[in-house]
Amino acid sequence: MPKTTKDEARAEVQRAQSKFARVDSERDQARLARREAFERARDSGLTLREIGEAAGLHFTRVKEVLDGL
Repeated sequence: MPKTTKDEARAEVQRAQSKFARVDSERDQARLARREAFERARDSGLTLREIGEAAGLHFTRVKEVLDGL
């Protein structure tokens, strides 16, 4: 039986949602990895400014990342 326009639209929505969920999960993992790297850098003695310079971020953003914001 040929797919209807509704069936095609439903399948497109499902594909888009699935892709969104994958990307969202990957973003969360990357965010956690960045925070852990910043924490290790701080524990190694780097200042917030030095971490920021290495990451290309302002030191206040580094502080926010470390604070979980």
